[in-house]
Amino acid sequence: MNFISTRIITADVTRLVEFYELVTGITAVWANELFAEIPTAIGTLAIGSDKTVPLFGIGSAEPASNRSAILEFLVEDVDAEFGRLRGHVTEVVTEPTTMPWGNRALLFRDPDGNLVNLFTPVTDEARAKFGTAASR
Repeated sequence: MNFISTRIITADVTRLVEFYELVTGITAVWANELFAEIPTAIGTLAIGSDKTVPLFGIGSAEPASNRSAILEFLVEDVDAEFGRLRGHVTEVVTEPTTMPWGNRALLFRDPDGNLVNLFTPVTDEARAKFGTAASR
């Protein structure tokens, strides 16, 4: 089994796609006006309209109601990303902070309130876990 993607259901696909294109620097691949994907080397962030929910089961997903999952992105320099995104993110939960497990992390909410974590491994152990080189 291979993990392929995470899908966010939203009432405003265009707004959320534009936000994640800005965050990731990756252009979305649109299937149609109700569904787009942001492909990364590891997996895909899919963004679907709440109009698609009945296809899975009425009431099975509700936009802008996540309070348990965090979308995490490994970045080269979390502090630089914070500087780049500062004017585009309306709710910063935690400014760049070095966590006890060796990652420097920035936590913020997307326009639908979903938590997003950008992180950079900063200890030898964390860099080894993610296969990243030591910063210079």
